Amino acid sequence: MRLTHYTDYTLRVLTYLGARPGERSTIREISEAYGVSRNHLMKVVQQLAAEGWVDSVRGVGGGLMLADDALDVSIGTIVRAVEADFDLVECMRADNKCAITPACRLAGMLREARQAFFDVLDRYTLGDLVSSGNRNELAGLLGIRLRIA
Repeated sequence: MRLTHYTDYTLRVLTYLGARPGERSTIREISEAYGVSRNHLMKVVQQLAAEGWVDSVRGVGGGLMLADDALDVSIGTIVRAVEADFDLVECMRADNKCAITPACRLAGMLREARQAFFDVLDRYTLGDLVSSGNRNELAGLLGIRLRIA
């Protein structure tokens, strides 16, 4: 199974914000940290805000920050929300025209594999990605200076 760049960027944005608990970040900072397009991240951030996982404040002093309960969201929930298509082969799609569909067992096998994929992702949350055990390492790799409380 392969995820789109959009899903990859979604998880990266959430990881970046999770590495800066209680602090605001800008799309520019995230873009520079990962070396990815600001335009792509703007689309991602719009959806994350619409989903309620990111608080976005415009203007001076504004920026992005994880919503209070975002750390509790499962990775499976995030991937399902942002990934457009999990129908891996034609026979899994509504417009299926494959001649061997009635006798083929591939779709069933792929559905089972897809379910196993999500079963694993559903066991982990965004909080697991950015736990206190690796937050400092993530911050260092991303060039983030954490405030000392």
